[in-house]
Parts: sequence; structure tokens; C-alpha cells
Amino acid sequence: MNHVVTLALIGAIAWGFWALFADVATRSMAPEAAMVVSYTVAIGVAGLYILYQGTPMLGSDPTAIGIAALAGVASGIGAVAYYAALQAGAAGIATTITAMYFVVAAVLGVVLLGDSLAVSDVAGIVAAVAAVALIAY
Repeated sequence: MNHVVTLALIGAIAWGFWALFADVATRSMAPEAAMVVSYTVAIGVAGLYILYQGTPMLGSDPTAIGIAALAGVASGIGAVAYYAALQAGAAGIATTITAMYFVVAAVLGVVLLGDSLAVSDVAGIVAAVAAVALIAY
């Protein structure tokens, strides 16, 4: 199996468990507190992976560090909203809608980075949005 596919599948399975555990946690604790615990542990896991890989912690490009920090801000806002959505309603709906981040990323990539979308990409995005609409409503 392709290495990218293997890693992506591991990520999808792990995030599936993450959604389940986050849903259960927000039943008895504040969503923002559950998020802090979750992400603190996640930082530890990432740190261990960095040590295992021997990757330089910050790299050498200060611009990349700033962009990574902005990614953390966006991730934090998204996580707080996601955990609050879990507490407010059904995990299937909250998880499915927030998993549509790839549509936002695709549009931003086209608008800000000059990426191109093939007809099949657009069809896939439309199908995914339709699927989420069917699940959420």
C-alpha cells in the first residue's frame, strides 16, 4: 500500500477514536477543558514523534514558524468550536460538519495559493457537501 495512504488511514482511524473520546469527555466536563487536556496530550505525542524521527524542533525558517503559529490559532479556534458542538448536540453531526474543513482548505488553496481544481475535484467536493447535508439534516 502507498505510504501516503497508509499514514492517511492511520490518521483517519485515530481521528475517529478522537471524536468518540471527545464526545464522551464533553458529557461530563466543559468542552474547552476537554480540548485543553486532549491537545496537551497530543503535543506530548507529537513531541515523542519528533524525538523518534530526529526532526529539528523549530526548523530554520522564522516565517514557517510564524505560519505554524497561525495554524495553531486556527486549530485552537476550530477545536474549541468542535468540542462545544459535541457538547451541544450529536457527535455524528458535529464531526461530519467540522470534517468538511477540506472544502475550506480547497477554496483557500485556489484563492490564496493559486492551486487548480479539476472537474473531478469539484464533483467530489459537491458530493461531500451533499453527503454532509444529508447526514446533518
